[in-house]
Amino acid sequence: MIKFLPFLTFRLTFQARPKGKAGGPTIGTHAQLPSCLLDFAEQRRSGRVLRRRRRRTRMVKSVLGDEEHLKAFEETLASPSSPPCQAQVGLVVGKLSSSSDRALIYALLPTPLTDAAAPACSLRAAPKSKPSKGGGKAPSSSDASLDFDVEWISEHARQVSRMLLGGMSVMGAYVWASEASFKATSPAVLSQVIRAICQACYGSASGVRLLLHISYSPRRWACRICEVASGSLRPCDFKYSKLLASLQTFRCTYNFEIRLTSVQAEPFKKIILKAISHLTEEVQNARALVDGQLFSEEMNISTEDPHQVDFLVPFKNAVPVEECSLEGVAGLIRFIGSVSALAYLGPKESISEAISDLKADIVTSLKSRLDIILDEADDGPATAEVEKSPSQKSTQVIFHELREPYSFSFPRRVLIPWLSGTYVCDYLQQPETAEDAVDRFKEVIGALETAVERSSILEPESAAAACSVLESFWDMVPGSGSGGQGGSSKLKDSHSIQKDDSSKGQGGLNFSIVAALIVLLVALIAGLLFTGSAGYPI
Repeated sequence: MIKFLPFLTFRLTFQARPKGKAGGPTIGTHAQLPSCLLDFAEQRRSGRVLRRRRRRTRMVKSVLGDEEHLKAFEETLASPSSPPCQAQVGLVVGKLSSSSDRALIYALLPTPLTDAAAPACSLRAAPKSKPSKGGGKAPSSSDASLDFDVEWISEHARQVSRMLLGGMSVMGAYVWASEASFKATSPAVLSQVIRAICQACYGSASGVRLLLHISYSPRRWACRICEVASGSLRPCDFKYSKLLASLQTFRCTYNFEIRLTSVQAEPFKKIILKAISHLTEEVQNARALVDGQLFSEEMNISTEDPHQVDFLVPFKNAVPVEECSLEGVAGLIRFIGSVSALAYLGPKESISEAISDLKADIVTSLKSRLDIILDEADDGPATAEVEKSPSQKSTQVIFHELREPYSFSFPRRVLIPWLSGTYVCDYLQQPETAEDAVDRFKEVIGALETAVERSSILEPESAAAACSVLESFWDMVPGSGSGGQGGSSKLKDSHSIQKDDSSKGQGGLNFSIVAALIVLLVALIAGLLFTGSAGYPI
């Protein structure tokens, strides 16, 4: 029986190959699919089946912004109680719909101050020009252009995109500046900021981003579409609408277990990315149940929120599809866990987009956890071995040199309440608590309007549970009936119990057969005696 644990763990088990055995059992990277799906997989490899079409985002013609949040944000920027701000830059959070020609803006997030307590956007004074012979007027302060800390803005975008759930993404940047300062800034500089944001975000497949200019002199909003490849900027229509209040929530819990082989001298990052890549393929091929009904384009869903989604994957048998010999194999990776995913669906969007966003959220969540582990390892290379966290120690493990089972847990996801009943997420390492997630939220997303109660933070992925110990390499190999001699005592006990039960069952069966034969013999003798006593010739 497969046990899905509420955390992510990797277990490597190694056993030397016995000498004198040619060939031996083989191990595979996938479990075998049913024959009907196996034929389809073979056709896909040979190119006889069309691959799934990529989602293409239509050309954006209009932009809708959440009226309540954006107007409140503008009033905060222009409030006389706050210190006057001549220039500010931040991120635009929303969604580029793949089924329509419009974009949705849910929120604007100011980029925090740098480590040197400097703003990420400031005014650069225009160079002084020599006065003309006719006595021209001196340059004014309005001729100053905008100067951006591009690296800091892109880092902010990377951390924000890590905290967003399905159906929300970093769509671009906004600039709070006067009309004169914005026009004095080169379009190449503005395009550079948008391009850096696009490269820093997860899953940024779309080639367009938004640049929102909020002018305080005069007071107005202007939105532009930025083509990331060419850097061109073109204006588009901008309107207000009620967006956050009309969002629908889709959530699911995806359980999985994947086993892969590890070859010699593979680095940590490559091994984990290979496991995530196989999981991505499994998720993309899964069928969806929405509120207990098989998903179809024509289905209608109720207005009740949230909607529960379950993903169905093909059954896996014990015989591998793709086999490889033991030559060059250093160990086996078991990638097991449960991911809590969530996605938001905007108004007038199809349910298929919510399904795609849920699948993307599962994969993005795993990649975000891997990046957190790698970031922590990069931040503390000089830390003493005793003070290093489990994540730092795991990145330094040389897997092909291990001779004993090894496992570690990924950070677990928590959900923090945000705007109008929506949530953002964060990831907790083993020693961290929900208060650490709230502190990071205030630093990256912004200060909360109201204090967050401890009970309002959702922890759908519980802490790591105890994991069964597999002491033998062959205990982890699918379909291997020759478990190692050094197996765990639990496995041995269960095996001996099964043998006792089978021997008892066989003994009971033999007794029943003997008893039936005796009864038949007694009946035959009784019949003969009765026939003889009645005077009938025998």
